[in-house]
Amino acid sequence: MPKASIPHLRGMSLLNDATQNKGTAFTAEERRQYGLEGLLPTHVESLDRQVERIHRHLDAKPSDLERYIYLSGLRDQNQTLFYRVLMSNPAKYVPIIYAPTLALVCQQFSHIYRRPRGMYISLDMKGRIAEVLRNWPIEDVRVICVTTGGRILGLGDIGVNGMGIPIGKLHLYTACGAVPPEVLLPIQLDIGTTNKALRADPLYLGLRRDPPTQDVLDEFVEEFVQAVQTVFPRCCLHFEDWKGTDAIRYLEKYYPRIRCYNDDIQGTAAVTLAGLITALRIKNEPLTEQRVLFLGAGSSGLGTANMLATAMQKEGLSVAEAVSRITLMDVDGLLETARTDLSPQQARFAKAMPPSRDLLATIKAVKPTILIGVSTCGGAFTQAVVEEMAALNERPIIFALSLPGKNAECTAEQAYGWSDGRALFAAGLQYPEVTLNEKTFYPGQANNFYIFPALGLAVYATCPDLITDDMVITAAKALADQVDLASQERGRLFPPQSEILEVSITSATRIAEFIFDQGAATVERPDDIRAWIESLTYTPRYTD
Repeated sequence: MPKASIPHLRGMSLLNDATQNKGTAFTAEERRQYGLEGLLPTHVESLDRQVERIHRHLDAKPSDLERYIYLSGLRDQNQTLFYRVLMSNPAKYVPIIYAPTLALVCQQFSHIYRRPRGMYISLDMKGRIAEVLRNWPIEDVRVICVTTGGRILGLGDIGVNGMGIPIGKLHLYTACGAVPPEVLLPIQLDIGTTNKALRADPLYLGLRRDPPTQDVLDEFVEEFVQAVQTVFPRCCLHFEDWKGTDAIRYLEKYYPRIRCYNDDIQGTAAVTLAGLITALRIKNEPLTEQRVLFLGAGSSGLGTANMLATAMQKEGLSVAEAVSRITLMDVDGLLETARTDLSPQQARFAKAMPPSRDLLATIKAVKPTILIGVSTCGGAFTQAVVEEMAALNERPIIFALSLPGKNAECTAEQAYGWSDGRALFAAGLQYPEVTLNEKTFYPGQANNFYIFPALGLAVYATCPDLITDDMVITAAKALADQVDLASQERGRLFPPQSEILEVSITSATRIAEFIFDQGAATVERPDDIRAWIESLTYTPRYTD
């Protein structure tokens, strides 16, 4: 390691710096040079040998929560080794640092807290948020993932316990999209919580008060957004797991003004669209002929419905024709014109139909070709529902996207079994392969990590002033185009998770090309966009 890279760090200070620490991989010469002699075991190891040891440690842990805690400790000790482990087997380790394990992590976040790994901006800091943001040691932050904890993974409002989500999301920006970790910043906006049990928990780490009024929250968020533009002018704001009404409202307010993105709305929509594109290629049918029924009309459902309507318009339908092909239900039933409780975003999709809270009856009336669950209502896709979809369609498309697993509308085994193996199925989590009548089915996981790391890498590279729906749709199409014919013939709707880094770089290249073609980039266009993208990516290796 050259002296110039760490001139101020020696001895234990160097070993305690996660970005510079190499642990047992420091050479004999480096140990003499940096005052490490006697502080490490004698044998010098390679990075690969260190990874092998971590694999063994992880395999010996009794639960994924313990594996998460172990990996969090590793991240605090040796960043390079942490990412090398994740990237060595993303299909194995992504579910540990992200969903589904992250749901349990967030529930227990205050109890398993070790160190901050991000920033906490509370209401008490109102009026001086820019000053507080300057406490972060990195000046060129490119992506901030920010949450209020208002709606986490079907768990409801969990306040600062939601900080596990921005931390986990940004880990995936690097592990799945090779975005350099030093440009990423997780932030929790601590606005209080409606969760009385948390407020009564002596170990809870957040403000012990109810969230503020909408006017006060709007002022706080506006100050935060402006502070980010001042302190980190090239940063993209990734909104994550805000309360549904806030998520929609703030995205509508800010996406025309700043570089921002909401993964619950746009990421879910994009990965769903990608899965549908692949499913329709298997069926050899156009999107414009589909009838889509959503169970769930919150931010994810509405975001996906809007993106599908936009995609249908791009394929030739009018706005009215596209909207007419999309029907939604929420906890109070069908979105229909007689209801007076609908938001403007929901009212757009209201149908002139009789009121109904019965999903099966609505399916019989609407005759959907596609059924999408974003309701967090576990088991809502009953045998009768799936059988009716199979009766209406030779190849029914059924997406049960709610998380965590107990909230899934149906399982892969149920979808295939109740449809006689004819369903084209995806879920929010990865189900194992299903064998039915000596045939093997491969359920897809409509996981947003197929979208946001690639989009983040493209935005990091090209630095557009705004992130448009067309860029997100380009990400969806780029993903779908990476499911080859052989995979389609086996019913696969998404590329293998084991190839996620290659998938993300390919998608990022497509997105960057689109951004350059639209004249939206603020950097000069390179001759070879893919080679340029690859040159900007992070590789977990030690500096010699």
